[in-house]
Amino acid sequence: MVAGILAVNKLQLTDEELDSIIDLALAEDTSHGDITSEALIPPSLTGRASILVKEEGVLAGIEVAGRVFRHVDPSLEITALTRDGDAVKPRDIVATISGSVMSILKAERTALNFLQRMSGIASLTARYVTEISGLTAIITDTRKTTPGLRLLEKYAVRMGGGHNHRLHLGDAVLIKDNHLASLRAMGMSLKDVVNKARQNVPAGIAIEVEVTNSKEALEALKAGTDIIMLDNMSINEMRQVVSLVAGQAKIEASGGITLDNVHQVAMTGVDIISIGALTHSYRALDISLEIEAQTLKLI
Repeated sequence: MVAGILAVNKLQLTDEELDSIIDLALAEDTSHGDITSEALIPPSLTGRASILVKEEGVLAGIEVAGRVFRHVDPSLEITALTRDGDAVKPRDIVATISGSVMSILKAERTALNFLQRMSGIASLTARYVTEISGLTAIITDTRKTTPGLRLLEKYAVRMGGGHNHRLHLGDAVLIKDNHLASLRAMGMSLKDVVNKARQNVPAGIAIEVEVTNSKEALEALKAGTDIIMLDNMSINEMRQVVSLVAGQAKIEASGGITLDNVHQVAMTGVDIISIGALTHSYRALDISLEIEAQTLKLI
């Protein structure tokens, strides 16, 4: 079920891959049992719990959370009341879980860890997207993701209205400062580097070059690059490069971009704004699980 949702966004996460992520997360928390619940909660106690949002944001990961509960106990009944990508507000109940209270408690933290973090990414992304509403630039993520969780985090970016940059190193050619330093030490010009890339990668693969000033940007343009990445440039420098390139290549702004300046960056006319903070500096959305006392019963 979850894999199908992710596949819609071209994130090829299979059921097996998702299950392995969930199994690893559950092993961290439950491989030695749940000593508190096992000591206190009768195995025959059943009831219903609600997943409750406590602040405004955008939801992501509701199906992943549900899958966690089913991994712990396939007999649990999970009802999602909200879809990924939906705006949520305090007191919204986004899902209910019914069945063994011990199983619900055992799965609670792992399920919420996925849901809170993915929703935090989606919520932060949505704020950036809102800041540039009406302008032509798009917001993208980077590869600055949590090891092992990249596809889930990039899915969350899409749920917030953003776009995905490279999913992995094989997605596109991105010639950065260290590549250039290594190759220039061998006597190669930027044009030589771009030509070498074109000769050695399949047709249709985009070639992007990172630059730090307008002179390098023009050099990259003349070398025939598809995308020019402006690394940590000032607003004025970005505007100058956009004018010089004049639509002959896509332009990406990256580095030092915040909610305070993203609108100004978009106003320069760049095509892409990539923001590592979407997946490395987000704040988890405040979401909790609450047992509904009136539903408890011993069977």
